[in-house]
Amino acid sequence: MTNRIYRLLVGVIILTGLYFDLPMVLYALIGVVLFEGITNWRIPVIIGKLSGHNTTSEPDTFHFKQRFNIDAEHVWCLILGTVLIIVYVLFYDKLWFLAWFMGFAILGAGISGVCPLFISLKRAGFR
Repeated sequence: MTNRIYRLLVGVIILTGLYFDLPMVLYALIGVVLFEGITNWRIPVIIGKLSGHNTTSEPDTFHFKQRFNIDAEHVWCLILGTVLIIVYVLFYDKLWFLAWFMGFAILGAGISGVCPLFISLKRAGFR
């Protein structure tokens, strides 16, 4: 499983959970994403190791100076989980549109392969 397909699945899960009002699905996704962010045991890497294929690496089209020894996917998971907790769990009455925006943005990143947050994290210096 590539990181691109993983982003596509995360976007579909967010939008499905929001559309059908399935809070347990979104809580489970938040838990999984935060677990991945804290431990750096990401689902695409685990599936790649179990299947014997390392298809998680994508071509590095952007070459930025590396300042931090932390993977950008690791930080992406932490940011996603934190923002979902803030938006969906704490302030959903006032910030409901941000959860939908995140779902569509992540779905678009999975379809197109271009994630603005991931590019920003690379530019900030994460590997």
